Amino acid sequence: MKVLLADANLAPHRDRFTAALPSGVEVLWRAGRDPLTLVEDLRDVEVYVGSRFTKAMADAAEKLRLIHVVGAGVDKVDLDAVAPGVRVANTFHHERSIAEHVLAAAVVLRRDFLAQDRALRRGVWATSVYDDSIGQLPTVGDARVGFVGFGHIGQRAWESFRMLGSRGAAVTGSGRVDAAAHGLAWAGDVSRLDELLAESDVVVLSAPLTPATEGLIGRRELRAIGPDGVLINVGRGPLVDERALYEALRDGVLRAAAVDVWYRYPTPDGQSTPSELPFHELANVLMTPHSSGVTSDTFRGRSDDVAANIGRLARGEPLLNVVHG
Repeated sequence: MKVLLADANLAPHRDRFTAALPSGVEVLWRAGRDPLTLVEDLRDVEVYVGSRFTKAMADAAEKLRLIHVVGAGVDKVDLDAVAPGVRVANTFHHERSIAEHVLAAAVVLRRDFLAQDRALRRGVWATSVYDDSIGQLPTVGDARVGFVGFGHIGQRAWESFRMLGSRGAAVTGSGRVDAAAHGLAWAGDVSRLDELLAESDVVVLSAPLTPATEGLIGRRELRAIGPDGVLINVGRGPLVDERALYEALRDGVLRAAAVDVWYRYPTPDGQSTPSELPFHELANVLMTPHSSGVTSDTFRGRSDDVAANIGRLARGEPLLNVVHG
């Protein structure tokens, strides 16, 4: 069996990945290469490992049996072009890393560590100990945390908050969350979104982006979170109206936000601003480059998943995490 591997995120785990494969598997390492340059390599490949797959690639891949994305999203795979019988699989393992990011962002923003850092660089000790105009800040353990989306990411993040003593609630598209089983105060469907936002000190977005959820958080919803509230978006940028978010942060309608998912993504050289609006000029936003799940922990797990599925394919066993085909 021949495997073409084009995902650069597995390069640091090359020895681990190779050791997990069954004997007789040949791997063409093309990690980091533009997928459009791999057409000729695909002609006798049975497994393609990468995030992007085009019609031209599908037309060339005469022996292909499996496309394995090294992540959750398959939005860069042209599913309409995938030949009948070719399966598409994904993998996760990012929930622990993203949960760590969510908790860290909540602590940093709720306790004003960004502002304190900038002030101290100017020689200003911005704490109530030295400035009577500054109030004593609450811990995250005292926070009410609202989850918009409560899949594996939301659940793992809630475990971290819960250990600190936070109170939680969640809304999802289906509303089928067992609040008692998860230790939540309550759970419901999106018809209770306003209630969730109004009562939450920290709002965590991890819902999927669909036509129904695009722009789910707009001006009205940001006002409901309020000037003491913190918003953390690890779902997709367009879950939140771009201009409404910028203006809410700029005008103090919202206390702070941590944004890991954006409205504009870079070219292959890794350069571009993440929005047409100057979020980078705002002092109350923690900006990260869609990196909340990018850790060695995440990609070790993904490497193991992909290798295990290739082994299943070689042995004729059912594959895991098949999303198409």
